[in-house]
Amino acid sequence: MLGMYTHSQAELGLNDHHQNEIINYMRFARSKRGLRLKTVDSCFQDIKESRLVDETFTMDEVSEVLNELQAVVHSELESELINTSCTNVLLLRQLFSQAEKWYLKLQTDISELENRELLEQVAEFEKAEFASTNKKSNSENMKPRLVPLNEGGAELLNKEIIRLQEENEKLKSRLKTIELQATSALDEKSKLDRALRDLQIAQGDQKEIIRSKDISDLENTVAALKNEFQKTLSDNTENQKTLEENLMSTKHDLLKVQEQLSVAEKELEKKFQQTAAYRSLRDILTKKNEQIKDLRKRLAKYETED
Repeated sequence: MLGMYTHSQAELGLNDHHQNEIINYMRFARSKRGLRLKTVDSCFQDIKESRLVDETFTMDEVSEVLNELQAVVHSELESELINTSCTNVLLLRQLFSQAEKWYLKLQTDISELENRELLEQVAEFEKAEFASTNKKSNSENMKPRLVPLNEGGAELLNKEIIRLQEENEKLKSRLKTIELQATSALDEKSKLDRALRDLQIAQGDQKEIIRSKDISDLENTVAALKNEFQKTLSDNTENQKTLEENLMSTKHDLLKVQEQLSVAEKELEKKFQQTAAYRSLRDILTKKNEQIKDLRKRLAKYETED
């Protein structure tokens, strides 16, 4: 549909403007048809004047004349049919070019071209349209021109299409920026996670070294006391009870030291958690997690809008 009109419908089911365009095309086709018919008549006249000069002809001569006439008429008709086909293509090209200007797509139904009822309707329309000399004269005053869409509405439509295209490009740009920000935030979070794991591993290694050293020292002390106890037991049985008491005391000391070591480990971990580096990493991870959540929400929002 190439425009909006309020004219009354006519015989062909079209508004006045489009019907007048069809009349102009019919006038053009009738003119071309008349010229071709005159050409065919001229072919017969030429044959009459050039070949039919004798009063009698043999069968071969008649056959030769008819063959010659057939070749001439065939050539004229073929030329006219080719020209008519090309003319129709040019007319369709005008319509399609005008439609494409306003982002429209027209469709044709080739099967309707052989609809006998419609063909007879068009023939009757042509016969009635050109029967009156006055009507023909009035129609000739109209200029055969394709009128575009209403300029105001078309301009608004074109501007709206451009605006939507620009808005779409802006949304694509914003979405790309948010995706880059999200990717950057994820990369930074991964780096912070690796740094935290390395720090925790280093802390665990340090605790293990301290614990191993304290246990080793305690084991050496116990071994030395056992050796001393055995020597003392062999040298003086009277000191056995004292040594046993010393051994028990040493075991209690060992338990106390182990308990103190556990407390020291807890204090060390508590102090590490209170250090500025640990708090800084924890705060940074918390902020990055919040940023990633926010970016994911914004990204989901823009994907929903697209």
